[in-house]
This record gives sequence, C-alpha cells and structure tokens, in this order.
Amino acid sequence: MGFQHRLPAPPLDTLVATIWDWDMPPAAHRYERVLPQPGAQLIINLHEDETRVYSDDDVRRCTRSSGSVLGGPGLHSEIIDTAEQIRVMGVVFRPGGAHALTGEDASTLTGHDIDLADLFGSSATRLRQRLLETADASTRLQLLERWLLQCLRGSAPESAVAHVLATLDRLPQVARIPLLARDTGLSERRLGLLFRRQVGMGLKHYARLMRFRAVVVQAQTLPAVNWSHVAADCGYCDQAHLTHEFRRFAGITPGAFMAARGPYLNHLPIA
Repeated sequence: MGFQHRLPAPPLDTLVATIWDWDMPPAAHRYERVLPQPGAQLIINLHEDETRVYSDDDVRRCTRSSGSVLGGPGLHSEIIDTAEQIRVMGVVFRPGGAHALTGEDASTLTGHDIDLADLFGSSATRLRQRLLETADASTRLQLLERWLLQCLRGSAPESAVAHVLATLDRLPQVARIPLLARDTGLSERRLGLLFRRQVGMGLKHYARLMRFRAVVVQAQTLPAVNWSHVAADCGYCDQAHLTHEFRRFAGITPGAFMAARGPYLNHLPIA
C-alpha cells in the first residue's frame, strides 16, 4: 500500500506531469475539495467502477461517471468522495497534453468527465481489467504509461500556444494578452481559438487560473500569510481583488484555505 508516482519517459514527458498510483486506507474525512488545475486528468478507480464528483455549493449535486474517465481542465473547485479514493490511479496532463492524447478539441473536456471507453473503446476497458489484475504498483504504472504511448494521437502544443503557456507559467502575474499575441505573430482571435482548442479554456481565463495557482503555491508552505503582500506579488489590484478571485476558483476564502490545507496542494479535507 502507499502512494507512488513517476514522470514518464519521452515523448510523454512533454505532455504528462505525472502518473500516479494511490493504494491507501479510507480517509478519516468523507469529502475533499479539489482545487482547479490547468491540465486535464485521467482517473481510473480500481476500488469501484464509478467516479463521483459533487458541485462545490450548498446543493452539492452529485455527478456519477464510470470508473475510468478523462476530465478537466478545471474551471473551479469541485468535491470528491473519499470513500471511493482507496485504490485509484491517475494521470495529470500538462496543459495541452490531453489534446495530444485524444486528438479532440480540448474544450470538450473542460469542466466535466468523459468515459474513457467513449474515447478509446475496448482498449480502455482492457486497460482497467489488466490494472485490476496487477498487484504491484510499479508494474501498474508501467502498464498505464505504455497504454498512453500506444494511444497517443498528436504531439505537444503548437509553438504559439507553447510560448504562451511557458510565459504564463513563468510570469503568471503578467497577463497582457495583446502582448502575448504579438509575440506569437498571430492575431488575438486566432491565438485564442488555437489556445482554446489545444488547452481547453480561453486565454484570459487560463491567465487568471495561473495567477490563482501562484497564490496557492505561495501560501501552501507559509505558517502565516500577509495577503496584501501576496496580492501585490501576484499581480492583483488589491487584497479584495485576490479574495474575489480566490472564491471564484476555490469556492472558499483565502483564510478558509489556510485553515483547511493539508499535505497535498490541491486537496483540502472537508469534515
């Protein structure tokens, strides 16, 4: 039992941030809030053949999908049921990576999960069965990596999109879309359409998400946070602007994030 993860070998390493295997006892808490990430994720539940996701609001509406899904990137936080997070495998794609895997418009994945069998047919069904029959986590990771390589239908994002992704990853607080478009030699409209197709969301929304992510990363390891300083560092107009954007993406205030944060950056336990 335990948690293992690995960076795949080339050429998958340019498309996938990590492949992971989780085999752990049930958590003490029932639910977890999952923060939005810029890349899509593939989830294979080996404990039960279902994936449950809840809306992060007072209604907490449950959406049920198969045990093998591809979804994201996320536009806002969502809630997952820890009762099914016992034996689970996953793939975290780099922005644009899922587009290379499926060859489809990435915006069709944004904000919801798609059954892996709907995308890859019986190959996805056979993959889950082989993973269920494999006791060793390292071997399961190798099997999943080989399957990804066999299914690959494209390559890394086009140069213009790659330039924008690299710039916003390096400098998320500097999100001047016209300047980014000028650097690529494309019109804002053309760049926006290309970006949405390969990454899954609009360029401006992606820039806002990356700025929010920079705040989360900065706050995660600090015992206390001066939010006005963080707001200035991350390119927000003021602390009120940061708080508004934090609520928009995380569903909670920065203070509530600090109270709930745990060992995993994107997962916040809910009692």
